[in-house]
Amino acid sequence: MEGVRQGGGPPAGGPGSGSGSASGSFPSLFPPGLHGIYGECRRLYPDQPNPLQVTAILKYWLGGPDPLDYVSMYRNLGNPALNVPEHWHYVSFGLSDLYGDNRVHEFTGTDGPSGFGFELTFRLKRETGESAPPTWPAELMQGLARYVFQSENTFCSGDHVSWHSPLDNSESRIQHMLLTEDPQMQPVQTPFGVVTFLQIVGVCTEELHAAQQWNGQGILELLRTVPVAGGPWLITDMRRGETIFEIDPHLQQERVDKGIETDGSNLSGVSAKCAWDDLSRPPEDDEDSRSICIGTQPRRLSGKDTEQIRETLRRGLEINSKPVLPPINAQRQNGLNHDRAPSRKDSLESESSAAIIPHELIRTRQLESVHLKFNQESGALIPLCLRGRLLHGRHFTYKSITGDTAITFVSTGVEGAFATEEHPYAAHGPWLQFKLPKEYSWPEKKLKVSILPDAVFDNPLH
Repeated sequence: MEGVRQGGGPPAGGPGSGSGSASGSFPSLFPPGLHGIYGECRRLYPDQPNPLQVTAILKYWLGGPDPLDYVSMYRNLGNPALNVPEHWHYVSFGLSDLYGDNRVHEFTGTDGPSGFGFELTFRLKRETGESAPPTWPAELMQGLARYVFQSENTFCSGDHVSWHSPLDNSESRIQHMLLTEDPQMQPVQTPFGVVTFLQIVGVCTEELHAAQQWNGQGILELLRTVPVAGGPWLITDMRRGETIFEIDPHLQQERVDKGIETDGSNLSGVSAKCAWDDLSRPPEDDEDSRSICIGTQPRRLSGKDTEQIRETLRRGLEINSKPVLPPINAQRQNGLNHDRAPSRKDSLESESSAAIIPHELIRTRQLESVHLKFNQESGALIPLCLRGRLLHGRHFTYKSITGDTAITFVSTGVEGAFATEEHPYAAHGPWLQFKLPKEYSWPEKKLKVSILPDAVFDNPLH
C-alpha cells in the first residue's frame, strides 16, 4: 500500500527514519544512504526541497510488498535550447542501501555498490495544464524493484524489459522499456557504497524487437535523435503514436539492419517457455536426459550446471573476444565480463536448482535426434538467434521458466561446448546444447522444431 505526501525525505520519527549504523555526520533521524541521494536531487532541484513523494506505508523490511521506501516526483522545466520539453522526473529510494544496518541490504563496505548499486529514474512528458505529476510511474518502478529484489538481478544501461502492456494501463503503444544512464543525475558516494541512476525509457514493441535483434544502446541512440520519441534526455511521451521507424523509415534499413549485420546482437539468452525431447530414445527410458531419477524425485539442475548456464549468458555478451563456454565443472565467478556490471544472481537460478543427485553422476550424452519446443514468443526469437548470434560466432540460450530445461545454440566459433560438429546434439542433465554449422541447410541431421501454445508449457506433463 502506498501514499502520496509532500516532503523530500522521511518524516522525523516515522517508520523510515531510523538510521542504523552509520556516520555521526548525519542527523540520527535521517538515514545516511537516503541523505546522499537526496543531496543529488537537491543539486538538480534547489527550488523544490519538498517534492511530492509516493511512500510505502508499510516498509518492505517490515513485511510490506513494496521494496522502494519512496519515489520523489520533481517538475523539470526541460531545456528549450536542446528541444527538451517540460516533464516530470521520478527518482526511487530503496534499491540502494539507505540504512546500512542490514535491515534490507547487506552492508559490504564503502568502496563497492550500495545495495544493488543503483536507483531508478523516469522522465514523463508533462501534459498541457497538468499541475501535479501522475503517480502511476511510481507503481511501475515498484514493479521493477520487486523483480530486482525477488530475482537479485541487477539492471544495466542498455538492458530491455518486455512489459507487454501499456505502462500507464491506457491504450498507448508504449508497452516496453529500455534502461540507460540518467542524463542529469551523477553517481553518488554514500557511507554504504556508490549509487548510480538508471533511467527507464518507454518504447514501442517494434523498438523493443530492434533492441533485442541489435542492442539496446543502439536503439537508445536512435531515440535520442528523434525529438518526439525521446530526444537527448529520452523523455517518455505516452501519447506517442508512431515508432521511430514510422517517423523515419530509413532508420530500420540504414541503421538497425546494418548494425545487426555488422555487430550482431548482444542478447545472449532469455527466460522462455521451451522444452526438448530426445527422439532417439523411448520416453519411458529411465536414463532420459531430462528425467534422471533417484527414488521418486526428478533430476534437477545441479549448482554446477546452473553456474555454467549462468556463465554461458555472461560470456555471450563478449563482443570483441572469442566466445568461450565455461567448463562443466566451472567454479563460481563473482564478476561479469567488461560489458556488464556485477550481478548477485543470474535470472537462470531458481529455488529448485539445488542438486538432488551428485553432479559427477550425470554424464554428458550424445543424442541422435531431438525435438525442440517453443511457444510463439520464444520461437519468434529464433531468427535473432541465427542472424544476430550464431552468424557472428556466438551462442544463445533459452532457459525454461516452467522447469529446469535449458537449450543453448552454439556455433562453430564457440569453444568449450560439449556439443561438437560430429555430435551436434549433446545433453548434460536437462541442459541441451545444439551445435549448428555455419550454413543452416542441414537435411542429414534429424531435427524437429515445434512452435506450441503457451498452455502446453503451463502443463508440467507436456
